[in-house]
Amino acid sequence: MHAEYAFAVRFRLDPDYEVRVDPQRFETRMQRVADDPGEPGWLFFRDNLWRGDIGDPVHFRELTEDALGVPIEHVEYRAFETDTEYYDALREEIGAHLDRFKADSTPEVLNKYFGSSVEVQN
Repeated sequence: MHAEYAFAVRFRLDPDYEVRVDPQRFETRMQRVADDPGEPGWLFFRDNLWRGDIGDPVHFRELTEDALGVPIEHVEYRAFETDTEYYDALREEIGAHLDRFKADSTPEVLNKYFGSSVEVQN
């Protein structure tokens, strides 16, 4: 069972002292392992995503700066990449806790937070 959140990150290097770097800006892909459904941290999507976008870009950029240790210019959510086993467990856990999402169904929750960005691989 495995799942990851994928993000596009643009950051810059601001070296100290009397050195320069070229280029100063870089783009990379950042992946965050998703916690197992029901475990602490499994609600990462609810707390950070909205309709397939980052809900609070400024806050998430700050979190990314802390995680990577470089000044972040931009972070964009790209996809939730998962296998079938994880996705089934996630849907089951969401369905058991619809009140946490103020929703009537699991598909409504998935659409509300992920939009169309879920990629299930067998």
